[in-house]
Amino acid sequence: MRRIRPPFIARRERGARRGTSPVPATVGLVLALAITATACGSDSGDSDASRQSSASAADDGAGKITIPDGLKDKLKEHGIDLDKWKNGAWKNWDKDDWLREAEDYVNPIIEGLWDTDRMREADDPEKSVDESDLAGDQGVTDPTPEAVDAKAVPPAYHANAPEAGKVFFDGPEGTMVCSATVVEDPAHPGKSNLVWTAGHCVHAGKNGGWYRNIAFVPSYNNAGRSSAEVENAPRAEIAPYGVWWGDWAQTSDQWIEQGGSTGGDGAPYDFAVIHVTPEKGGSGKSLEETVGSALPVDFNAPAVTQVESITATGYPAAEPFDGETMYQCEDSPGRLSIVKADPTMYRIGCTMTGGSSGGGWVTTGSDGTPALISNTSIGPVSSGWLAGPRLGKVAKGLYDEVSEKFADQ
Repeated sequence: MRRIRPPFIARRERGARRGTSPVPATVGLVLALAITATACGSDSGDSDASRQSSASAADDGAGKITIPDGLKDKLKEHGIDLDKWKNGAWKNWDKDDWLREAEDYVNPIIEGLWDTDRMREADDPEKSVDESDLAGDQGVTDPTPEAVDAKAVPPAYHANAPEAGKVFFDGPEGTMVCSATVVEDPAHPGKSNLVWTAGHCVHAGKNGGWYRNIAFVPSYNNAGRSSAEVENAPRAEIAPYGVWWGDWAQTSDQWIEQGGSTGGDGAPYDFAVIHVTPEKGGSGKSLEETVGSALPVDFNAPAVTQVESITATGYPAAEPFDGETMYQCEDSPGRLSIVKADPTMYRIGCTMTGGSSGGGWVTTGSDGTPALISNTSIGPVSSGWLAGPRLGKVAKGLYDEVSEKFADQ
């Protein structure tokens, strides 16, 4: 089975690629499935997962990057020269200089970096899992579900799935992309700036570090334009609700320590929360106020038998998709266990490919209210099904820490 990779690399011509190598950004996230952990145990990740921090920078209007005074020392500590960073130093992926630890996350804003061409060409580093990885499963795994054809979401996307969008970032392979969801913030009811995605969409896992230039575009290509139309469209039309930079990001310690580009390592804990800020100051409205909606997150990890159906949303980019159109799959979930000691994952039939990684999995509770219960994480190289983590204690601890970090802001 294939782990849907984080973002696509920005080379459209490679979009048809499957496997462990990244896919061009143009193709959307080739199954950028975020690996989430059921996190049902009393794992130490509850507290440690949130050590990751990020530094935000704003353009001073004169072409230079300025940062809040409180973050300047942090950036200097990491040897980051903001002027050099803006002029391309972020393209240096020397392993010795690649920030890796949870507390090392920094993401200064470079205004205008994510223009239409760069977003359109973003690729998805596809993550895959071989069938042999399942041979030693000790937990409960249900029969492989039948494939469910992904259905295109009717435009305008904002009217049909206002919380959904794309996460763009840069990695060693190039410009990449994943899918993501606006979620509620308990510290700021009605004014959330939180985005939920996969851990592999912000951090490379055990053999890497934090990705760079992480930004969220809600309702990307809201009008559902074709690839040719997107190529010639101004950014304001492709990103009608703006570009929001991640000024803070957190993923689980399990993903940082175990996550990999192939196999199932770290998949049950492949989730992340990004706190965002607008590229330009704008009206002062929060992300939730700007898009008009945010989903609650259910951390009670409902059993498969208690979930009638799950709807997964994303922007698949690998063939036969092109990354420009939002799709959804709806199916009754089954169970997938990679390692008995780790939380069992949800699994549904779905033909979405890379680029859909990190996209939200939503179900409707007994009260009739929709809630996010997982995100796309892994799937087979041949497509046909997707798996996502069951959100429990580790996920809630991470979410609460990000919310509390910005509670006074």
